Amino acid sequence: MKAIVYTRYGSPDVLHLTDVPMPVPKDNEVRIKIHAANVTPTDCASRKADPFITRFMNGLLAPKNPILGNMLAGEVEAVGKDVTRFKIGDRIFGSADTSFGTHAEYMCLPETGILTAMPNNMSYEEAVNVPEALTPLYFLRELANLQPGQQVLINGASGALGTYGVQLAKHLGAEVTGVCSTANIELVKSLGADEVIDYTKSDFTKNGQTYDVIFDAVGKSTFGQCKNSLKQGGLFLFTVPTLRIVQDMLWTSRFGSKKAVLGLAGLHQKQENLQFLKELVEAGKLKSVIDRCYPLAQTAEAHRYVDTGRKKGNVVIEVTPAT
Repeated sequence: MKAIVYTRYGSPDVLHLTDVPMPVPKDNEVRIKIHAANVTPTDCASRKADPFITRFMNGLLAPKNPILGNMLAGEVEAVGKDVTRFKIGDRIFGSADTSFGTHAEYMCLPETGILTAMPNNMSYEEAVNVPEALTPLYFLRELANLQPGQQVLINGASGALGTYGVQLAKHLGAEVTGVCSTANIELVKSLGADEVIDYTKSDFTKNGQTYDVIFDAVGKSTFGQCKNSLKQGGLFLFTVPTLRIVQDMLWTSRFGSKKAVLGLAGLHQKQENLQFLKELVEAGKLKSVIDRCYPLAQTAEAHRYVDTGRKKGNVVIEVTPAT
């Protein structure tokens, strides 16, 4: 089968389309013919080994898993003898959980993994992005315990995590302020944001407004910058692990009412949360925003685009286009 492989860290030039062995499902696994995957900032960070802390998870000197990609949408092509949850031909989507490997034509995953039947009102290209919403769902519903009427600001509201964050915060009943560039204001409004701040014209940390929750979906701000924009008892939610945020977490856990929180959403993914997101999609309450689609052979170009930091929503890889 074809896959995008990298054997060293670096620029998108380290990514190559090549032949790799077809995976064989274990007794409890399904083999999925992947129709769509995506490229996320996490994929790019793992490819570059930046921040350096990613090397402790992916391999200190070279990547342990030569195939990137965490999310997929596709069709069950083979099943292990003990599999009861899925059958050949089922259209499914989900996440490879804490591992990589979806930038390939096929992948084997346990039937008990973060997988479920695809929403009946989405294409493969749309559905593959929905597992991204597991992260803002974990941050906003589980870490922040967001309640109706609370005020939440989402920094990076036009990105993959941010677009889902806006929609989920509104579903949870919050008053939502999104922060994005001029070009993306109408997009963020269309997702339900009550107010949109254009960061090219106004600094939300200096406008005097305060929020119960600030969710930085892009890792562009710090707790120190945002502290005065939090209400007493407010939470600053951060998605990118850095030494600074770890220090802020340790300090604020002991002192003061305003807290900095780094959530490792990848360690808290649940099958029932994916099912919840699917139900929101089918009810018309959650949608995917797709910026660009690339064929598998152009995955390196997709990485180059994501590296610019200018994408809106999601960047999709059409691995095996549906016919």
